[in-house]
Amino acid sequence: MRRVQWKGLVVVVAGLALFAGACSSDSEGGSDGSSTTEAASGGADRGNVDRGLVLGTLVPQSGDLSVIVDSLQTPINIAVEEINAAGGVLGQPVKVVQGDDGTNPNVAQTTYAKLITTDKVDAIIGPAPSGVASKLVDSFETDQVPTCSGSTTAANLTGQGGGYFFRTAPPDKLQGPALAQLITGDNYSKVAIIARNDDYGKGFSELLGTALEDSGAEVTTTVLYNPEGSNFDADVQKVVDSSPDAVAVIGFNDDGAKIISTMIGQGAGPSDIPIYTADGMKSSSFAETVDPADPSKISGIKGTAPAAAPAGVESPFTAEFAATGIDTIFSSYYYDCTILMALAAESGGSDAGPDIAKNFATNLEGDNDCNTYAACLAFLNDGETIHYRGASSAFDKWDVMEPGTGVYDVWAYGDDGSDSTLDVAQIEIS
Repeated sequence: MRRVQWKGLVVVVAGLALFAGACSSDSEGGSDGSSTTEAASGGADRGNVDRGLVLGTLVPQSGDLSVIVDSLQTPINIAVEEINAAGGVLGQPVKVVQGDDGTNPNVAQTTYAKLITTDKVDAIIGPAPSGVASKLVDSFETDQVPTCSGSTTAANLTGQGGGYFFRTAPPDKLQGPALAQLITGDNYSKVAIIARNDDYGKGFSELLGTALEDSGAEVTTTVLYNPEGSNFDADVQKVVDSSPDAVAVIGFNDDGAKIISTMIGQGAGPSDIPIYTADGMKSSSFAETVDPADPSKISGIKGTAPAAAPAGVESPFTAEFAATGIDTIFSSYYYDCTILMALAAESGGSDAGPDIAKNFATNLEGDNDCNTYAACLAFLNDGETIHYRGASSAFDKWDVMEPGTGVYDVWAYGDDGSDSTLDVAQIEIS
């Protein structure tokens, strides 16, 4: 029989919501204001095993995904505040070294090298894009750096990293079918797909296409575009020429906005044809990127995104983060990454990379439910095993390094250019 222990979230200091926005791109301050470069002492084969957990972050302080950086960094900060308020990890406060993934593999590789050689971090939270993770995942294994991303969803990352790469966001092998279910549920059966020509876009478009065809719909064309391009007329023309009754656009904020602008220019905007998308194009700044003078141009675009608060999941983090007013995209997933990394070090009794990696998933399989760090720590201190119930998932099904179930919100852009979660049932895919 399980004992269940729910404890309230520690109240964080006022103004924490502004923490990530106030930090400059080269900030190295920890969550307690100290210099984490000085705090990070070296061990494992990198000389930083000292029972003081130092977390590095790889979040998009620059690049296409920089519009959601606060949504990713702030929950990490909230989690660390909670961890330290409960006594830290192995009796010491957790330190944080912030780093930029740049939404770009080259930027991320430079940051990663600094994090492990200069700052001597024990583990990493991030990176944000799947394409960046794909370039770094072998290094995580080679360097024995346990890493947890709350937003990389590309299907080709499944099983990668040799036991050192984890993700709390459900993979696109689940979201592809979820988006297909949304489109066909709206009674569209001739769907064109236009997607970024990278690991994320190619993988998602293939999964979406298969799911659409399995449901009886026709994929009229699949167009892959260069996200670094400047002219998308030919790409969009291929979509228009296929005579679809709906279009799925798989992109990020900047390149996705260019595709939508081109579609509008060719008479195939959201006022002309139903347009669907996923989480990569969901942000409060998307309308301004498309046309700062007329946010209504994106009205009606509809999509799926990993649920900010899946039905049935209870976590104090949900209300805590809502009070910040920051977009919730992937926020609960980054919070869970941070809590799980700390619990792995605590349950393994070590901040060494191999020990953290070995214990990461064990805390999702134990006998006692808990949904805050303090509650989970109390069980561990009593010699009990735990089943962490997160903010992003109850983690009832875990598949080696990622969730085995995905729950998705259905959202849409309104006339004012803001995105809102629709009052419809969440889509759950296993």
